[in-house]
Amino acid sequence: MNKNIISLLTAIAVCTVIPANADDKHEHGPKKAGPNGGRVLHEVEPHLEFFVTKDRKVQLTNLDDDLKAIALAGQTVTVTAGERSNPVRMTFTKQGESLISDIAFPEGDDFPVVVQIKGKGADKAIIEKFTMDFTKCPTCEYLEYACICDHADDHDHKDEKKK
Repeated sequence: MNKNIISLLTAIAVCTVIPANADDKHEHGPKKAGPNGGRVLHEVEPHLEFFVTKDRKVQLTNLDDDLKAIALAGQTVTVTAGERSNPVRMTFTKQGESLISDIAFPEGDDFPVVVQIKGKGADKAIIEKFTMDFTKCPTCEYLEYACICDHADDHDHKDEKKK
């Protein structure tokens, strides 16, 4: 009998500890857009705002934990986007307190993006993958690539846009 109680208490303890630590890399609380209205990349420190300018170039800005712009930290970034058979590879140069891509995104409103970020002195790059979707979210003020709604599991944006 005592073995069953100990086993039960151990199982309860494990179940409460694992979920608390399982998503330490992920954003906590409601999603927020960056100060320019871009997607916030939380997997890197400092965080980066991934914002697409009107001329379809990428602007990257370092952010603190309060999502306020801070000075660049010497990281290097490359972005690969578009079709696998003909990808676009962007490199970045410093412009003010942001990094700006050397070229613009290809035509189209929906294609895969891979962002590789290597911090100053880091051995390994951090990789972020997402879909670059330039369509307007039907429920928030941002484009889909930077959408802050918590409805990704609720419905398909593409179906809603057809209505």
